[in-house]
Amino acid sequence: MTVGEYLWDEYLRILGGARTIAVVGASVEEGKSAHEIPAYLQRKGFRVIPVNPYHREVLGRPAFASLLEIGEPVDVVDVFRPAPETPDVARQAVAIGARTLWLQLGIVSDEARDIAVAGGLRVVMNRCLGAVHAELELAGELSRTT
Repeated sequence: MTVGEYLWDEYLRILGGARTIAVVGASVEEGKSAHEIPAYLQRKGFRVIPVNPYHREVLGRPAFASLLEIGEPVDVVDVFRPAPETPDVARQAVAIGARTLWLQLGIVSDEARDIAVAGGLRVVMNRCLGAVHAELELAGELSRTT
């Protein structure tokens, strides 16, 4: 199996089994990736939970100040915050029992990865969750709307 095939299979496992995605840094500002990607995921049937201490609501959903406030199971934590903030996000993701920590395109943190892996989470860095979902869907790998 090539590295590409392994990654494809890993993305399929993550997204094929996900229902609830907490989006850390979700934005109310249309046109920003932190708004458009969660909106796309919401349209695709995912339960999107916005996490942003500066907004009460994002995409018609109540926003939480931190992952620790959510109080329900989260499958994927999708992060739109600068790399130096991601170790704390990783700690929170481990604390709430999330299954995957996903750092968006341009975000890489070895420390966050190490924290998440030690806590039993899968980790994806420097990839757009929305783009990966669209690629899998176009390839016919996601046979249903999630």
